[in-house]
Amino acid sequence: MTISSTPEGVSVTPRHLKFDVSEDLKTDWHSNDAFRTAFFNALSLQFPEGEQQFIDAVRHYRDRIDDPKLKQEIRGFIGQEGLHSREHRDYNDGLKARGYDIDAIDDRFHRHIAWVGKLPASRRLAGTCGAEHYTAVLANAILAHPEWMEGATPAMKELWRWHAIEETEHKSVAFDVYRHCIGDERLRRVVFLYVTYNFFKFTFLNTCSLLKADGKLWSLRTWLGGLNFLWGKPGVIRRCLPDFLAYFRKGFQPWQQDNRQLLQRQLAELEVNSAGYDKAS
Repeated sequence: MTISSTPEGVSVTPRHLKFDVSEDLKTDWHSNDAFRTAFFNALSLQFPEGEQQFIDAVRHYRDRIDDPKLKQEIRGFIGQEGLHSREHRDYNDGLKARGYDIDAIDDRFHRHIAWVGKLPASRRLAGTCGAEHYTAVLANAILAHPEWMEGATPAMKELWRWHAIEETEHKSVAFDVYRHCIGDERLRRVVFLYVTYNFFKFTFLNTCSLLKADGKLWSLRTWLGGLNFLWGKPGVIRRCLPDFLAYFRKGFQPWQQDNRQLLQRQLAELEVNSAGYDKAS
């Protein structure tokens, strides 16, 4: 019996793709819309340090795992998250080249990550599970609703598709490690509240910082369009809320949202479209 809950047919496989989005980042690459562009850019700003924290939290418990399947998935998880950090570091360098004060924004998040790094290992892993739940739900939504990325440049569509696919593939790895090594359901839920607060806090602050630099922070039209995108139609956050809240259910497990068929369809499209992108060795 394996302790891995990743279903058959899902492989946690790092894909060494490189995306040159430097030219895209000079523009409002999502639909020529300042808010949509700033929102996704704000998410990207959290990824390099955040995903390194995820790697460190899981790696701390790796030697306690004897199950060969889960051990292999941990290797895949670390590989995937490492590549995500690399690509989003390049992405964020592109934002810096555009003229944003990325160092100041990074400093704000760096202080948070430094604080997280001082927490007990069990809490860091619980936080990783909570953050992975947010990325998995958003990844599923992006894959299930390609119209949400309509108007984005082709390279950015593929970068976010690739990231979403791999977040889906490894969505239960940290959770399975937590369940096997710690298993404290109350801690899992309580820490998720902190993760929720910080996820929305830093996404909001980053979005505001980018809009301020664009001269759009006090634009009513920009904010009305953004609120509609997130909470109205299409309602990116609104439509994800039930899946976010599922984390509080007794007996929750990430693959209760079984989106394997969606994953396979998107993988096939990624394989076709990735011919236009560099494959690193």
